[in-house]
Amino acid sequence: MDVMTDHPSRPHAGHSAQSSGAAPTGDVDGRFEAVVYSIEDYAVFLLDRNGFVTSWNRGARRIEGYEAEDIVGQHFSRFYTREAVARNWPTYELEQATLTGRFEDEGWRVRKDGTTFWANVVITAIRNRRGELTGFAKIVRDLTDRRRQMDALRQSEERLRLLIESVNDHAIFMLDPTGQVVSWNSGATNIHGYLPAEIIGRHFSTFYVPEDIAADKPRRNLETAKRRGRFVDEGWRMRKDGSMFWANVTLTTVYDADRRLTGFAKVTRDMTESRRRDELERSGQRMRDFLATLAHELRNPLAPVRNAISSMQMEPDVPPVVARSRDLIDRQIAHLSRLVDDLLDVGRITSGKIELRQALVNLGDVIGNAIEAARPFTAGRGQTVDVHMPVQPVMLRGDMTRLVQVFQNLLHNAAKFSPADSRIAIDVEVEARTVEIRIRDLGRGIRQEALESIFDLFTQERTGQDALDEGLGIGLTLCRSLVELHGGTISAMSHGHGTGSTFIVRLPRGLGEPAEAPTAPPVSETPDAHLRVLVVDDNHDSADSLAMLLELKGHDVRVAYDGAAALDQAERFVPHVALIDIAMPKMDGYAALRVLRRRPELADTYFAAMTGFGQQSDIALSREAGFDMHLVKPVDPTLFDELLSLAAKRQAARQTPSAR
Repeated sequence: MDVMTDHPSRPHAGHSAQSSGAAPTGDVDGRFEAVVYSIEDYAVFLLDRNGFVTSWNRGARRIEGYEAEDIVGQHFSRFYTREAVARNWPTYELEQATLTGRFEDEGWRVRKDGTTFWANVVITAIRNRRGELTGFAKIVRDLTDRRRQMDALRQSEERLRLLIESVNDHAIFMLDPTGQVVSWNSGATNIHGYLPAEIIGRHFSTFYVPEDIAADKPRRNLETAKRRGRFVDEGWRMRKDGSMFWANVTLTTVYDADRRLTGFAKVTRDMTESRRRDELERSGQRMRDFLATLAHELRNPLAPVRNAISSMQMEPDVPPVVARSRDLIDRQIAHLSRLVDDLLDVGRITSGKIELRQALVNLGDVIGNAIEAARPFTAGRGQTVDVHMPVQPVMLRGDMTRLVQVFQNLLHNAAKFSPADSRIAIDVEVEARTVEIRIRDLGRGIRQEALESIFDLFTQERTGQDALDEGLGIGLTLCRSLVELHGGTISAMSHGHGTGSTFIVRLPRGLGEPAEAPTAPPVSETPDAHLRVLVVDDNHDSADSLAMLLELKGHDVRVAYDGAAALDQAERFVPHVALIDIAMPKMDGYAALRVLRRRPELADTYFAAMTGFGQQSDIALSREAGFDMHLVKPVDPTLFDELLSLAAKRQAARQTPSAR
């Protein structure tokens, strides 16, 4: 195979030993040609200057499917697809090989039987000693199997991409080695709020809250992932709209074949609801037990005091000292009742039974109302509240009543643990997506290790002083729950004992339509009727004070201190109204009601349960037992008026004959 000599422009078939399919023999060139001829893994053959086949080896016969006598003298374009021939690709290959000396290509080629295979083709220009082009050497490899593997890999990668893209409840995205976002799935959009065009190319620290950024947490997380290969974390993250969510984050390092770091795979799950459920499971049982007993025990002593104050308020011309004392007691009763309401609110929140009435609210109005609500406490200690807010109104989307409750509790907390005549500061700073409210006091401070635990239910920071003034440990828990329901966060800062404390509330800045104001229930008018009323309560003070109040209203009242006495009194007295305590020894209110309901003479009696238990389940249970009304101690005097009005109307209806 003399590649350095001239060849005819188009030889006839069978002009050489190779062309006839016989293995060449003889000299060195003959041995070389014999080696080329015997190769079966590669199609190796020669073309003349115009692209006609001049030699053919076993590999060419195996790969292309032609015998030598069938193909030698034919143009090599017959190995190409119709589409390639139509765009003159074979000629282009020869032109490029002539210009550069070598041309390499991959593409589909056609066998004799019409089947196609994926070929790697190398065409080398052959020149004589004078540098004149005499033809081309062509080597062809069948890479169909590799192509199938590559196609399978691409399909697998595409399926994986589509799978990742279809995941809606996990944020799955890639970071480059510096932490810049380079890919983004639909789950990431759902969780973080960004569209791909808004976040790709930005640093992943965008998702972190300011405190974590200040602590260099994003960089430290990447460094930990580099060292360990994988890093798992949980914490607060920030959405595009400024709201926060509790995230479970997994960072995994990604390397190439040479073990060079190419980036990180990041998977984020929104665990806010799961975290809330975990908290419910941890504190649920003890909270239910605590609320069931404490709320009842708090309401019972409040009831007679409220009844006594209501009686005193009906007395005209009382001395000024008595009036001031009466009003002071009334305010403290209202404070204690608010404490019980806070307990019940904690129960509703942790059981998921509280709803926010969200509207567009002015933060200035929220803080102003909170200061007014806390003023009796702060003024009593000679404390002043300084407010620093932006000149422009700061609008939030939230529940006005609940937000006022949050800041009132925080002010109450700051005042309680601060010296008399001190100052409390409220600083408001508006950020791009959030608003930050800081409540600073000059009080006794908080230990570093307690900065998180003080938000746990029934937990207080104990210092050995003012132990009786520390409360039940529900106010901060309620604040945290209400703030998180608004999509915000609350945290505490302090440098320790004697340094004061700062509580930081961060809320998202959002827009929304104001909710309609709740309508007040109609007030029932008490008819001028003289009713027989039976009061049943094992707490003598509660029973006697209520009897005194009802007598002042002009009614005939009897008192029974247990269930058995109630049965005896009812038989002789035949009341129009019976107010029955539930939790009585020996015979409770339910048992007493069952007996009383069976007596025909009491068919028109209006029965009301009177108890310290006020959960929805308690109200449903009393209605199921047959009570007409459920009153929660301490009972608002207007509810007594409503009860008496309903009982009087029932009596009037019974006494009027039905129209025929």
